[in-house]
Amino acid sequence: MSANTPPPDPARPLPPAILDIEASGFGLGSYPVEIGFVLADGESGCCLIRPEPDWQHWDPNAAAVHGITREQLARHGRSVLDVCEMLNTRLRGLTVYSDAWAHDYTWLNRLYEAAERTPAFRLDNLRALLDDAEAARWHEVKRRVAATAGLQRHRASGDARLLQQTWLRLRSPLQAAA
Repeated sequence: MSANTPPPDPARPLPPAILDIEASGFGLGSYPVEIGFVLADGESGCCLIRPEPDWQHWDPNAAAVHGITREQLARHGRSVLDVCEMLNTRLRGLTVYSDAWAHDYTWLNRLYEAAERTPAFRLDNLRALLDDAEAARWHEVKRRVAATAGLQRHRASGDARLLQQTWLRLRSPLQAAA
């Protein structure tokens, strides 16, 4: 901490790093199409992922939710190796959290296996950060944050920021008193 950096405010907890993945669908054969994250300091990153040749599954219902087309992935997607290297550089040593851990863990593994790499960070379930009372309020608080935040929903970095903002709102002293 530099001399010009104010000390941390104990009333405003440091938020967790959040990762979110949009995918080609759910279930067997699905793969990541976009990955985004937001760090504790608010820095974020997001990129489309160019599918591997054997990644063929495409669920039009999933595409309707995230709005990403196969053509966008082919034109603007980064290679699995580039994405893994970027994630390892930006997230090295961190624990990042996901609200859909079972899905995101599977898709992250598929990404890293295709690149023949190992994550330099740990993915954990966001639920592990919530007590029972916070978990019970999560969806309502998330709905309110989404209504006021103006973030693009069902895109990876926007969803990651929404999750982080929801966590912060749950932990704010005013929310805790409500």
